[in-house]
Amino acid sequence: MKRTWWMLSLSILWASVLAAAPVFAKTTWKANSVWPPKNHHSVGLVEFAEAVKKNTQGELEIVVETGGALGYKGPELLKAVRDGLLPLSDMLISGVAGDEKVFQIVTLPFLTLDFNELRTLIDVCYPTFEKTAEKWGQKILYIAPWPGAGIWTKKKVTSLADMKGLKTRTYDKNGALVMEAAGATPFALPFSEVYSSLQTGVIDSVLTSSPTAVDAKFWEVLSFFQPINITIATNMVNVNLNSFKKLPKNVQDELVKAGKEMEKRMWDMVAKLDQEMVDLCNKNGIQTVSPSKEFMAELTKVTENIRAEWYNAAPPEAKKLYDEYRKKVGR
Repeated sequence: MKRTWWMLSLSILWASVLAAAPVFAKTTWKANSVWPPKNHHSVGLVEFAEAVKKNTQGELEIVVETGGALGYKGPELLKAVRDGLLPLSDMLISGVAGDEKVFQIVTLPFLTLDFNELRTLIDVCYPTFEKTAEKWGQKILYIAPWPGAGIWTKKKVTSLADMKGLKTRTYDKNGALVMEAAGATPFALPFSEVYSSLQTGVIDSVLTSSPTAVDAKFWEVLSFFQPINITIATNMVNVNLNSFKKLPKNVQDELVKAGKEMEKRMWDMVAKLDQEMVDLCNKNGIQTVSPSKEFMAELTKVTENIRAEWYNAAPPEAKKLYDEYRKKVGR
């Protein structure tokens, strides 16, 4: 009788302890990156995921899939996160700008001429971008830059005249318009076809940034790099808002905190990364040809209509961002 009473008391005590203990239900998400594993955006996303797992004591684990392994392409990522097909994804802002006009401001050629100006533009746009993301059922965790987009060519380019006749692979609408304005022919090719197209002469140049040049080993098929910074692209890492809201408050806070910390690290390292990637290309035989002030003035002039046409068709909130940014940089 005593033994039965003792066991019953012990069972009640143990049940009370379990009821009082916090419940750590582990959540696992897959995160998408279309970039190769060694690309700085993929590396940053992995580091972000590791920080989240550590700071939540494993309550939220984010498994990063790189290289487009999940089967999603750039332009569809805003919809994929909205629809919950992906709880979290990195996405090129210009890549999803076809779905949301306010994002198109980051695609305008020669709007930002260096990383400081780009940071100013993003700071101006951030609150509006956040509201836009929320409209699409998602939350921006961080925004991170690429090095500037220059022209990688087989022949040296030092003037607008040298650009005439180029057959250039471009990655967005405005890049194509810039090439057309300069007298070149833009080609919208999947990046997987760029190397073979350079080998066979389908194209003779590429508009892109230095990490992509390293990823594709451009030194095997091209000879020159002109760092004209047509645009300086940015990515955003977004989380599905419903998925985010299902997390405990402490986990939400750690997710946001990790995003802010990763954003700072990505911005702090981009200029150094750019130089390292260019140096690697130079070491392997590509010659960097710094553009003259005259060449940059020519390019800025022939692309005036691209910026003007965008402004005239832009929604009011986008025009307001454009005007505020121009006022801050003084041009």
